[in-house]
Amino acid sequence: MSRAAEVARTYAHLHADAARVLGGWDAPDARQEELRRGYLAHLASHPDAVAKAGPPEHLTGSCVVLDASGDRVLLTHHRRAGQWFQFGGHLEAGDPSDLIIARREGREESGLAELEPLPDPVQLDRHVLVGDFGHCREHLDVRYAALAPEGAEPRASAESHDVRWWPVRALPEGTRAELSPLVGLARRALGLG
Repeated sequence: MSRAAEVARTYAHLHADAARVLGGWDAPDARQEELRRGYLAHLASHPDAVAKAGPPEHLTGSCVVLDASGDRVLLTHHRRAGQWFQFGGHLEAGDPSDLIIARREGREESGLAELEPLPDPVQLDRHVLVGDFGHCREHLDVRYAALAPEGAEPRASAESHDVRWWPVRALPEGTRAELSPLVGLARRALGLG
């Protein structure tokens, strides 16, 4: 069995879950619908498209975390990328679903053990990676939203330089174009704006 076939077999449950989630997702606008169709086409062409060990362009999951007021967003200063982002990462063979990766990464990278994302994605984002990311060249990110548990104290993981609350109207320099639309969609999905 080839390496690609072995990876596809190992990740078949996640591939099926991603196709199910994306197949049933109502995109909020024409651009998101175009991305949704592109993700589905990529999945159809690559049985190993949900694995980091698959093609250089593969699915990832992430989670943007807001406070109960919807006025602050919790971001991580990513160690490898050197920028502020929402929490996220690659799917692992033991994950039962893309939602679980968003939850796992959100909990691990924020230190918020009770974090629970909404069950449906809020945004898709396909982006080319800049920096030393080895085999990875492009992420097809499936983004979820979550409210921070009341009174929870975030803490940085080994993957981050820092974890910090930012006002949604004063996001870190260089992130506004990417994060503002995600935060807006998350606020709406969470009933905060």
